[in-house]
Amino acid sequence: MSSITGVWWAHTPRKARRTAVAAIAIGVALLLVSAFVWYSPANPVGPIHISAAVARAEALAKQKALQQRQLLSSVSALKQKLALAESRAATAQQALDKATNRATESQRQLTALKRSAAAAAAASAAAQHSSSITTSSPLSVASTPVSTPSLSSIVHPATRLFGMYTAQAPFNFATFDDTSAKIGSSPNVVGYFGGWDQTYRADAVKAAWKRHTLPILTWESRPIDAGNNTVSEPEYTVPKILSGKYDTYLRQYARAIVKAKLPLGIRFDHEMNGVWYPWSETDGQGNSINSNSPGDYVKMWKYVHDIFQSEGANKYVFWIWSPNIINNLPTTHKSLDYLKSLYPGDAYVDWVGLSGYLRPAYKPDNDFSFNYTFGSSIDQLRQLTSKPIFLSEIGASEVGGHKSAWITSLFDALAKPENADILGFSWFDMAVTSYTEGQLATNDWRIDSRPDSLAAFKAGINTPGDGFKLRRAS
Repeated sequence: MSSITGVWWAHTPRKARRTAVAAIAIGVALLLVSAFVWYSPANPVGPIHISAAVARAEALAKQKALQQRQLLSSVSALKQKLALAESRAATAQQALDKATNRATESQRQLTALKRSAAAAAAASAAAQHSSSITTSSPLSVASTPVSTPSLSSIVHPATRLFGMYTAQAPFNFATFDDTSAKIGSSPNVVGYFGGWDQTYRADAVKAAWKRHTLPILTWESRPIDAGNNTVSEPEYTVPKILSGKYDTYLRQYARAIVKAKLPLGIRFDHEMNGVWYPWSETDGQGNSINSNSPGDYVKMWKYVHDIFQSEGANKYVFWIWSPNIINNLPTTHKSLDYLKSLYPGDAYVDWVGLSGYLRPAYKPDNDFSFNYTFGSSIDQLRQLTSKPIFLSEIGASEVGGHKSAWITSLFDALAKPENADILGFSWFDMAVTSYTEGQLATNDWRIDSRPDSLAAFKAGINTPGDGFKLRRAS
């Protein structure tokens, strides 16, 4: 019986081999088919599609990154445009503010010109009417009498005095009246400046008294147009005045005052303790100013005063000796002894004045108060004399933002009993560019420079307890 050799899937070796070969062939075929399918472009999970998906993802990421960079670039550009627009807006606002200020000032000047023209027209009409009914001499300002108080009652007033310096008063009161209307009260003093190249103006003094307003002349021994940063005036040195060079001028001036018979205050060569005027003596470092010597100022004051006395003018003139506050003077000029060396004596002075301004902060301890500005200087005046004190030239700058508080402090101080010897003040109501202690600066000293400054001033000047009894402004 023959043996049978095979495997479970085939009965004979030959069939087994065929079957194995077929199986291998089928396996290879399956591998080929799988490979074909795997690598077929139609296979969604094949390497080709995976690679494409990766490529698409990378492209999409690059696109998004590019978009982000473009967006950031756009945001940066917009920020730059916004900053430029804000800068242009700020510049435009500044230009608008300047234009508004110029328009306001132009309107003030226009108002002043209109009032001046109206006054001139009225005067012309009156003159024409007068000439039509009489053949006498033309209307003269000096010929019309004006009632004035006595010199004694002026020197010792019953109420406090409030004065202003404006651009034209007492020659034209348009700006003066404009500010008065805003305050609500009419000043009873008008301050103005004059130089030694000018004659006495009786018309201006009379115009003030017709309004029941006391005129106070700041009389400077130099030309009226001299720069306030010029201390060298070779033709107006104190030694030349003492030599008699200006005697004829001084006597003519005094005689004109006597002829007008109108009282006025003269604040002669003020701020003599400073170093910025040609009548000052030394510069704080031992050097002479304008060829003057220590002791010359007092000699000159007495010299001019005595000429007026000899001509009878002191019957109508009261003299105001007005130094500057000592805060920012050279160290050698701050002492009481130095101030004493410049004081002519009680026989030659009726009031002691004081110039003082709130300026931008000079020192860290400046608290922008009345006491800081005036306190130490007033203490020296009280040690020097018992004459009445008049704050003859004061003002406050808007620089720094302390003006309204300083104004309030001024009126609060005047209401205190210990300051009863202060007769009042005269405010420098102008915006000017000038040299101050060697520096060129523009300051708006006007009372109405800002609404809060005007409000503080109105509240103070119209408070009954401060001692001002002023007429209401029309």
